[in-house]
Amino acid sequence: MSVAFPPMKRPLVAILRGIRPEETEAIVGVLIEAGMTAIEIPLNSPDPFRSIGLAAKQAPANVLIGAGTVLTAGDVDRLSDVGGKLLVSPNVDTEVLARAHQHGMVTMPGVFSPTEALLAARSGASSLKFFPASVLGASGIAAIRAVLPAGVMIAAVGGVSDQNFADYIKGGVTAFGLGSSLYKPGMTAADVATRAKATIDAYDRAIAGG
Repeated sequence: MSVAFPPMKRPLVAILRGIRPEETEAIVGVLIEAGMTAIEIPLNSPDPFRSIGLAAKQAPANVLIGAGTVLTAGDVDRLSDVGGKLLVSPNVDTEVLARAHQHGMVTMPGVFSPTEALLAARSGASSLKFFPASVLGASGIAAIRAVLPAGVMIAAVGGVSDQNFADYIKGGVTAFGLGSSLYKPGMTAADVATRAKATIDAYDRAIAGG
């Protein structure tokens, strides 16, 4: 059974690809303080499950912590074991989605075509992650959205930043995954805090139509 994406003031997912466990608490802390309510640590990061576990213990109940680049049902089980509640994948794997639903996780599978998007929606995905969004563009996502079930949450990931929120929002995108525009390996917590504030300010302006 699918799990709905929880209501969020700002449905923004911070993608911390490459983060190390020893820096996780400081960087996750400034993201939460800035107002980010979903944080993804991709499994191709160093010791990712340790980092996810640290983040999950630190985060308040209203902040989603989880993994990205989840490719197997075994990874879903490990994610659940460390307290992860958000599953993000680059593809649509019905076995992975079914296992995540068994664990009560919010799911964001990656889609690019109408076929993939409809399969993900039919498989109970909480949100559809259009990736790489920069290739489809806002107009491409809007065209595919026209054939999707009403109410499906649409997220854009890949080449999305505080510079182009407004374009995607006009096309019906309601959520965003933010990677290198927010965090790159080697950045300090102070660097991330500055970028998070700029990101949230830009999102709020775009939503307000400014």
